[in-house]
Amino acid sequence: MILCCGEALIDMLPRNSTEGEDAFAPHAGGAVFNTAIALGRLGAPAGYFGGLSKDLFGTRLTHQLAASKVSWDLCPKSDHPTTLAFVTLTDGQATYAFYDENTAGRMLSLADLPDLGAECSALFFGGISLVSEPAANSYAELCLRNAGQRVIMLDPNIRPGFITDESGYRDRLNRMFGAADIVKVSDEDLDWIGGGVENLLNLGARLVVVTKGAKGAEVYRGQGHFEVAAKPTRVVDTVGAGDTFNAGLLAGLDRDGLLTRAALTNASDDALRPALDLGITAAAVTVARAGANPPWSAEL
Repeated sequence: MILCCGEALIDMLPRNSTEGEDAFAPHAGGAVFNTAIALGRLGAPAGYFGGLSKDLFGTRLTHQLAASKVSWDLCPKSDHPTTLAFVTLTDGQATYAFYDENTAGRMLSLADLPDLGAECSALFFGGISLVSEPAANSYAELCLRNAGQRVIMLDPNIRPGFITDESGYRDRLNRMFGAADIVKVSDEDLDWIGGGVENLLNLGARLVVVTKGAKGAEVYRGQGHFEVAAKPTRVVDTVGAGDTFNAGLLAGLDRDGLLTRAALTNASDDALRPALDLGITAAAVTVARAGANPPWSAEL
């Protein structure tokens, strides 16, 4: 199982009512939640771990997980509310206003962390869940506990406007980068982190993927780098695109028997390309339709 650890929330997406008034429609989302959903739809053995609410939005999230064949058995449930993210779209690019104080996801504690069995082969971390305490420290602890035992993938998906303690956040990310086998970053993430790809490789990553939107992705390893081209598509919006790419990459590695720390080190570039291509192909479908709606494997 590939366990996705991080936020699940409700994206409030902008719409117009039949009377022409501005409105928001609730959709299940969150970077890590979206990755779990995409993994399940692509046929990979997928699980989700994060704090879930017993409120009506939390019920919506669990129904979405079940419908996409994602296990959520490890999730603690509480009476705290679900995180809400109000989305604004400008030329298809999304910006967010988060309502996250005292939510079920935010309040995840060290006591909530699961003991993982042999069925869990990899863990995925990222998103806003790595920003705010106590959940951020809980996820970092889960990551460090499993470093060296299971494949760790990290996509920080940095939202500068959401960061209130930059030094603490940078320290947390650096510790997790040191534990990660796969790191995925955007151009913007890399600029904010500083030090370039070489810094991430020096911290211990076996694979660093830099996504560049319509320009595809660049893949870096200790022995060099190569590029993967994007797929031509009509862009409706970019919500969930990076999350779907992450899922496609992990699903492809799992499918090809490469989701182990040894395989990530020893596999040839050509052996890795099909997994990266799956990530790009799946993301191209997601951006061609509104909201975070990853494809099922039959759609590819």
